[in-house]
Amino acid sequence: MTFLVHAVVSLGMLIVVPLGLTLLPTRTTSTRWWFAFAVPGAVALWLPRGVVSITLASIYLTGTLVLIGVAARHFLQQRSLRPRQVALYTALATPSIAALALVAERASYELFGFNLTVLSLTVAHFHFAGFAAALMAYLAADGVAAVSVPLGTAIVLLGFFLGDLVELAGAVVLTAGMWLVGWNLWRRSRRTDRTTGVLLVVSGSVLVLTMLLAVSWALGHVMDTPYLPLEWMVATHGVANAVGFGLCGVLAMRREGA
Repeated sequence: MTFLVHAVVSLGMLIVVPLGLTLLPTRTTSTRWWFAFAVPGAVALWLPRGVVSITLASIYLTGTLVLIGVAARHFLQQRSLRPRQVALYTALATPSIAALALVAERASYELFGFNLTVLSLTVAHFHFAGFAAALMAYLAADGVAAVSVPLGTAIVLLGFFLGDLVELAGAVVLTAGMWLVGWNLWRRSRRTDRTTGVLLVVSGSVLVLTMLLAVSWALGHVMDTPYLPLEWMVATHGVANAVGFGLCGVLAMRREGA
């Protein structure tokens, strides 16, 4: 399981996030500076816990804080907070949550009382359910669809602290938002070239199953209902969302020049 989690996070750091940054409304976020922070972060994943991996993870954390600065600057320029902008700012903010969890996990420190496994999964979660999902909501949706993804992500995060019932509510809201985004991706696929259309269809289609798995996981921790073991959730929900939704979606948007 550890190998899969690290592979998924590396995919997010080194491919999905930098590709996504080129789709932002401001082109100041070129990928050149990002790799100076992301490569040390990715290396930190594969090293033993200790001083070296903590230092490298901290470099990555610094890079994610730059994204928050980009969001703040964009907000000050726009002076408005429409649904799509909420999704955009969520995409820019969530990598810092992942990076903070990475620093704590590499330091063997149970941040906020969460064990190292939860922290490791948090790193993956906020690169994809955080950055990739919110970015796709910004690019492909509007209104309720755009704002429900950030809202669901925020409620899931609160559920980490407030309990399984809140996390279940967040999973339901996030699932609804992701399905709306998926529907928009399917509709978009009809108006583009064949290769881009296939990527959009794959990106939208995998959400049907992966988000059902997320709800079943959250529900199983509230009621006596079946859900997949953690290892299988990583191999199905995690990998499919990372590759099928995140990577295919960002590649499609890049092809469209969104």
